[in-house]
Amino acid sequence: MRGMHRWALGALFACIATVSSAQGYPNRTIRLVVPFPAGGTTDILAREVAQKLTEVFGQAVVVDNRPGAAGNIGSDLVAKSAPDGYTLLMGTVGTHAINPSLYSKMPYDHVKDFAPVVPRTSPASSTSHRREAGPPFTFPASCLRPWPAST
Repeated sequence: MRGMHRWALGALFACIATVSSAQGYPNRTIRLVVPFPAGGTTDILAREVAQKLTEVFGQAVVVDNRPGAAGNIGSDLVAKSAPDGYTLLMGTVGTHAINPSLYSKMPYDHVKDFAPVVPRTSPASSTSHRREAGPPFTFPASCLRPWPAST
């Protein structure tokens, strides 16, 4: 499993480095919203991603924990943010599959309001941003390699 984590991070950074150099992104701080409390699994993964992205981009990537309502508060914050690619969400199966099935009224549309950026470590965790943001997260096809069978 640890090899899968490294592979996913490597693919993420290779793609982002390619796209960022071609489009001049980012030119300011990126906010990575974690819709759960500090110290949990999602937070730990987000901090690892933020540290590596800061190194790759040369721009700060700040983790912003916004816990509450089973992840709906932080997810809603990102859904209502400017669609510029500078506010990302560390989404989970809870924020994008379980909550919409569990709650009759959601403050965001889990399909229309978000666009996946990259699967993080498993099907249960991913990084996404406002759908309208478009670039810088339109990765070249060469970045989209199949996941390895096992490591």
